[in-house]
Amino acid sequence: MKIRKENMQERNIISGAMATVISPFVEFYQALAPFLILALVLIVADTRFGVEASVKRGETFRPSRMMRRAINKLVDYICWITLAGVVGNAFGSVLGIPVLSALILLVVYGIELTSCFNNYFEFKGINKTINIWKLFGRKELEGVIEDKPQENEHQGNSQHE
Repeated sequence: MKIRKENMQERNIISGAMATVISPFVEFYQALAPFLILALVLIVADTRFGVEASVKRGETFRPSRMMRRAINKLVDYICWITLAGVVGNAFGSVLGIPVLSALILLVVYGIELTSCFNNYFEFKGINKTINIWKLFGRKELEGVIEDKPQENEHQGNSQHE
């Protein structure tokens, strides 16, 4: 079977057009690839420890809910990474702040790290919580890990307010 010359030209035009359209996106996300990989690692860790903590609490484990929440987090992270990249390109280079993207994602990943650690502590039966934000401005790690407040204390406080 002979391939017609018109078909080959048509394919070349389509391939060239697709490469022209897609290459800016590939360049954009290529610079943000480490943040995408970190997001995947954090999602897997938080999912694992979150499932183990919920089973320890006696909650019913539903794989469909776990997958839905993990996919939602992945979509959220792609949005945050895209926003950080756009802000970094638009303002970071203009204002001379080359790490603006990383600073934005530090906030987002700090929240996820806090969740990972707290789920891990709950799974292991450690009655502590961690506050990642207390790491900033400190030379020592004391005070970052705090005692977990008792649940009946929260209920008592909310009744009096």
